[in-house]
Amino acid sequence: MATIILRFKGTLFLLAALAGVAGGVGVYAFVYARGYSYLSNDPKVCANCHVMQGHLEAWMNGSHRSVATCNDCHTPAGLVGKYVTKGLNGFWHSYAFTTGRFPDPIRITARNRAVTEGACLKCHDEMVSPFTAHATRDEPVSCLRCHSRVGHPR
Repeated sequence: MATIILRFKGTLFLLAALAGVAGGVGVYAFVYARGYSYLSNDPKVCANCHVMQGHLEAWMNGSHRSVATCNDCHTPAGLVGKYVTKGLNGFWHSYAFTTGRFPDPIRITARNRAVTEGACLKCHDEMVSPFTAHATRDEPVSCLRCHSRVGHPR
């Protein structure tokens, strides 16, 4: 019985220590590293590192500057989807920069490409519905195949 109690206390101690570390990292990210700024809609926040600076400059010179910010094209509609995507991207960007394993220039992932394609279709539905009506699972419509430089012209 004493062994079980000691294991239980050890497990509780380990869980408390892990929660403390996670809380400390969270406070560091949101206070010291200004992680709270990523909750905004300001495009300058997205370009806080050098690999994104070219994308910000290109967007500022592009046609979508007056009608869309980064979140409009790179996060799904809806509060939950938006912040899940921002959280996932934030985690993986932090991991990549901490470990030095990031592509320069940065490349869009398959998941984020699908989110961006969805944003294109949402905003331009009336214009593209004749094309999307004929799309199949094997041959989906890809706005970015032909219009990859619209949001970030170079």
